[in-house]
Amino acid sequence: MNEALTPPLCRFTCAPVPFPFSSGRYFVKLAWAWTLWLLLPFIALTTYELSRSRLLHGRARSALLALRRLCALLVGTAVWFLCTQLFLHVENLTGECSLRAKPGQPPRVYTSKPECHQDGGVWNGFDISGHCFLLSYCAMMILEEVAVLEALAMDRKSKLHVVINVLFVSLCLLTVIWVFMFLCTALYFHDFSQKLLGVLIGLSAWYGTYRFWYLKPFSPGLPLPNIPLSSKKYSYSR
Repeated sequence: MNEALTPPLCRFTCAPVPFPFSSGRYFVKLAWAWTLWLLLPFIALTTYELSRSRLLHGRARSALLALRRLCALLVGTAVWFLCTQLFLHVENLTGECSLRAKPGQPPRVYTSKPECHQDGGVWNGFDISGHCFLLSYCAMMILEEVAVLEALAMDRKSKLHVVINVLFVSLCLLTVIWVFMFLCTALYFHDFSQKLLGVLIGLSAWYGTYRFWYLKPFSPGLPLPNIPLSSKKYSYSR
């Protein structure tokens, strides 16, 4: 990346510059962790409250329903892990190490990226953009989950309403960050084919879960009241 041509804000977030806890790149590498930590209490609270207020379920059944919906985060974790491992495997299979052999020693054959980097080499392989995959998947998942607020009516003076609103605002801000990071990645990192494939895999993971599997009985289910995002017709009392 050419720093002279990079916007200052993008240099701050996309390049390895100091953050309160880490660099921008490290922040994005933990995108699923940030998303998970905010979605976990949000899904649990909104599902439990909707089950009690709209579906008129008891406490035990509402808690079980909340646990079922939280399984969507386990599915997301599995999707994140399997896809990132697949990307690493593809890069290892398609790559080769660029490293000048030491004088008097035969060239070494490297079979993986870590081995190449350990000796100071550069691994040239097809590096599917994990950032494009993860950021698109996280953003779409957040949008699906926060749409549940359209069906939630609560007393604005209650503590639970305040907590849910804080989580909602935090998730919205996180989505804005993910979109901005996605644009930085799209502009300054990876080849077009690597970015395109990463996005397609992320969108496929979202579509395969929220538009197909979660409509089935044996699944974590859609956010209550079990209506797709495009069909919600409820109002949230703020």
